Amino acid sequence: MAGNAIGLGNFLRFPRLAAQYGGGAFMIPYLIALLLLGIPLMWLEWSMGRMGGRYGHGTTVGMFGRLCNRPAARLLGTLGVSLPLLFVVFYTYIESWTLAYSWYSAVDAHGTSASSPGELAPPVRGVNAPLLRAMLAGHDEDHDQRLSQSEWTGPGGAFAELDRNGDQIVAAAEMQPVLNPLANAHTYRFLREYQGAAPPGERTYFHSLLPAAGFWLLSVGINVWIISRGISGGVERLARVAMPLLFVFAVALAIRVLTLGAPDPARPENSVWAGLNYIWEPNFAALADFGVWLAAAGQIFFTLSIGTGTIQCYASYLRPDDDCALTGLTTAATNEFAEVVLGATIAIPVSVAVFGLANTQAIASQGSFDLGFVAMPLIFEQMPLGRLFATLWFALLFFAGVTSSVGLCQPMMAFLQEEIRLTRRCAAGVCGALIMALGLPILLWFGHGYMDQYDFWVGTFGLAVFALLEVIAFAWIYGSDGMWRELTHGAQISIPRLVRPVIKYVVPGYLMVLLAGWTYQSWGEAIRLEDVPIEDQPYLWRARWSIILVIAGVAGLAAWATRVYPPASDRSVS
Repeated sequence: MAGNAIGLGNFLRFPRLAAQYGGGAFMIPYLIALLLLGIPLMWLEWSMGRMGGRYGHGTTVGMFGRLCNRPAARLLGTLGVSLPLLFVVFYTYIESWTLAYSWYSAVDAHGTSASSPGELAPPVRGVNAPLLRAMLAGHDEDHDQRLSQSEWTGPGGAFAELDRNGDQIVAAAEMQPVLNPLANAHTYRFLREYQGAAPPGERTYFHSLLPAAGFWLLSVGINVWIISRGISGGVERLARVAMPLLFVFAVALAIRVLTLGAPDPARPENSVWAGLNYIWEPNFAALADFGVWLAAAGQIFFTLSIGTGTIQCYASYLRPDDDCALTGLTTAATNEFAEVVLGATIAIPVSVAVFGLANTQAIASQGSFDLGFVAMPLIFEQMPLGRLFATLWFALLFFAGVTSSVGLCQPMMAFLQEEIRLTRRCAAGVCGALIMALGLPILLWFGHGYMDQYDFWVGTFGLAVFALLEVIAFAWIYGSDGMWRELTHGAQISIPRLVRPVIKYVVPGYLMVLLAGWTYQSWGEAIRLEDVPIEDQPYLWRARWSIILVIAGVAGLAAWATRVYPPASDRSVS
């Protein structure tokens, strides 16, 4: 379970979100979401899974049917199969980058003196990327990226500092050091070429997608091989090796970062301690933005694998009297140690120490990957034994990724075996084929933002929706008495009775307010794809339709299986 929870979200997604949403401003809703959503839902999913296993159900399809005693509930339960499948589709592609970069770091494929952090333009006082983007709102992204003196709403001296040629116009090239400080770094070009996002005529490192496709297929193959060997023969053996290695690598990197101090004596404000202070210093002004709260809750779901159906699937293998309370809490605590203690001690502090806080925020605002795949290799190049630490960094990410991706495959594996009656190896083959078929468009159309749609609609929005459905099913339809009885049965710790109303009232209320607030603020903009280039919009709609078709397809397959293989009456399974 710890291997399932600890993944790329701990070391890539969490640092990026914390930097993007204001450090301490993000940590407040993050910790609130952990206490009011993460731990209660962890307990709920563990006890739901153990109960389902007692009646022979290994997926939320059968569990929802058991809880609600309605055929329609089984169809809603298929979200616990389709969402983790969609999740693993884009997750394995990112995972393959970590495998590739570990190899490229070991052989020094992207190590070059073509660019260094010292060559980055220094930050402009009072100006940051969000401010510039706000001033550019409504400008044509391709042809009108320029600001006149009359449009400028920032500090007056900053305009003159950016207007290097003195023509009273701040053009796109003059804004670039603020909007994307790493745009000229060789590691930025390396990543964009590897992803296939760079124009063909500007490529130096990669002239095709074959390397990316090769590492992706290798990663998918590793996952399929592991899941084909079963829970004890594949997943448990992987976790027993990968999890200790992951913690050894993470602790070694964290110690190295903490001993870095302030690497540039001329800029003592750029230090590891400034980065740590940024993460933990609260910023209450940002708490009025529902986007911060949704991002924080989404990260809790993402990092703990809540709302995916994987926890229920794993917990279905427990014996009827096995503990859920202490084990669920331990799983969450292990994950949070990896994320908040180790994950927050590596990427953001070292980036602030080398690039400065303003540049770190700008790098994080570019997306999920620049901080981990562009900034970190540049930083390691400045360190003694940099190649070794870079190799360890990406090996850490790969081990974290693969322990999670095999968990995300388990609900579909269990569904195919239980509902469709396939053998384990055949089910593994079907999973691999689905991952490749759905993942190929991500590989081909990554530069158009295809994967971003999966990341949000599946990795954030979908998890919150399914978490709300499972709380309603377990705590309301099945009943809070039965839910509390299941949770406390066999518990090795005493769970405060306050947790019961929290699960029944606070968790669904929290989720409904969160979803309603985000819908009110951002639904129209998200649906209409405002601020998205017109040429990219067809690719984003294809991504959305692929998500809808998978969800509908799994529901249809479950309905077919119900007719062909009618579920047996529930009976206890020892």
